[in-house]
Amino acid sequence: MTRTLIGMTAAGVRFGAKRALSGVDLRLVHGERVAVVGANGSGKSTLLRALHGLVPLSEGQRQLPAPAPRIAMVFQRPFMLRLSVRANVELGLMLQRVPRAQRRERAMHALERVGLAGEASRIASVLSAGQQQRAALARAWAMQPDVLLLDEPTASLDPTAKREVETLIDEFAGQGITVVMSSHNLGQVKRLADRVLYLEHGRLLADVPTAQFFDGPLPKEASLFLRGELPWG
Repeated sequence: MTRTLIGMTAAGVRFGAKRALSGVDLRLVHGERVAVVGANGSGKSTLLRALHGLVPLSEGQRQLPAPAPRIAMVFQRPFMLRLSVRANVELGLMLQRVPRAQRRERAMHALERVGLAGEASRIASVLSAGQQQRAALARAWAMQPDVLLLDEPTASLDPTAKREVETLIDEFAGQGITVVMSSHNLGQVKRLADRVLYLEHGRLLADVPTAQFFDGPLPKEASLFLRGELPWG
């Protein structure tokens, strides 16, 4: 039986009077490639943060097995300290309590993995947007996660940088890492995902294989979204 890494039952999140997620039932298992789609404001980023544990649930439950999986997250605009690229990667390892003697080796291995070993001594904040996203992926991958959460990982990148980041995501997923990625790019969803979650107003209305999401049948709301007939925002 495939091991469940993160579960949610009737999960909800509120920010004051605003309900960002409502009644979400979800199970993530080892090795999946999951895309989270929906209009702006549908709850995609909130779902990713709730899966990580960065946002507490207002209702329902988040379940983790024992031992708990290692979870890493890369944000749409990754935060880079004004330190070297290598130091930014090592910081994640330090927070994970990796012994000092191992940090540099693992950091450099991760940077080699994303093609940034030659930039290791540069100040991370001066890298291009695509390079910063690859550095953020290196920081996450160096932590050897079981689950990698990606919030719009290629938004605002040029086509070349998008291809580079997509290639890395595909390779990481190929190593058995469970990847959960929000995206507005439906072509990217087709290329990278084997399962699609459709959110609308914080509700999970469809949870289907990628082929079914694009070729039906779907709930009416998801079909309208695919045809571009839902308002954004």
